[in-house]
Amino acid sequence: MPFVGLTIAGAVAKALSRLVAMATLLFVPVAGAEDRHADRDYADRKEVRAFVSELALDTSFTEAGLLTVFKQAEYQQSIIDAISRPAEKTMMWDEYQDIFLTERRIGSGREFMMQYQDALVRAERAYGVPPVIVAAVIGVETMYGRYRGRYRVLDALTTLAFDYPPRASFFRRELKEFILLAREEKQLITDLKGSYAGAMGYGQFISSSYRRYAVDFDGDDVRDIWENPVDAIGSVANYLAEHGWVREDAIAVRIDPGQADMTSFNVSLKPTSTLGVFQSAGVNVSGAADREVSPMRLQGKEGDEYWLGFTNFYVITRYNHSKLYAMAVFQLSEALRHPDTLVGQFRQH
Repeated sequence: MPFVGLTIAGAVAKALSRLVAMATLLFVPVAGAEDRHADRDYADRKEVRAFVSELALDTSFTEAGLLTVFKQAEYQQSIIDAISRPAEKTMMWDEYQDIFLTERRIGSGREFMMQYQDALVRAERAYGVPPVIVAAVIGVETMYGRYRGRYRVLDALTTLAFDYPPRASFFRRELKEFILLAREEKQLITDLKGSYAGAMGYGQFISSSYRRYAVDFDGDDVRDIWENPVDAIGSVANYLAEHGWVREDAIAVRIDPGQADMTSFNVSLKPTSTLGVFQSAGVNVSGAADREVSPMRLQGKEGDEYWLGFTNFYVITRYNHSKLYAMAVFQLSEALRHPDTLVGQFRQH
């Protein structure tokens, strides 16, 4: 939704308006705001005013300026609906893979890698993360930047912070981070768009991750993963490296479980067992016996699939806390690495 309060014509006037807004967080009220139901007028709600008072004490923002911002925040029921049924919790692997492992996504990924080859190679040198992994993350998150989200981030985070009790504390922290981020990166707070959960840009960083892990990867002194794919590539690689990515190491291996103890599977995203346990059970898998692994059982299209995830698999789950997500990234990366041998195995859409 575009910011309808910006009506001044001309590039110079618009730029001046942007600078004033960034400095003060004072915005022209949105038309029709007075027509909203009182309990959805966030600036009038007691808990929002308490949040604003606390934020003003911790920052140099004024309460009046912050309340002007919240007068423009709009409740979105579709956001509540979406976060209540994420695909990672409502689908099995046999369905989930069809979203991301498609010929179109693989072909677009190869094009993305060719177009940004230099940046991807530089990111691997700097952070140790292979180009196919960085591309796969961006491919899963936004189809290589095509779908970066349609919600105003202000609406998403405000809705979730004050009208979604299960995770209100988390989203109030992210809302604070977002307000600080908009000022730091000199962005008009009502212009920024993202996912229903407030994730932004090519790599879909939440505000706290943006502030901590985004990098200026093209040397223009701006960290822009909203519109700049080169900065996004460096930022995704930096995120994974900061969470423990092991350079030139494996991610996951599919196994025949044999006599392995089935109760050890799907215990945790974090590695909870060792290769030695499975080797002792007769599983044909090579590697040091003390190497930590996360045993997984996924419902595939031809029945159960058994996998051992290594440290790098766990690192991918730090991006999204789901083994389905990490497996989609891993298998998409393998398809990008070996496109010729995998043609025809995926859906066309």
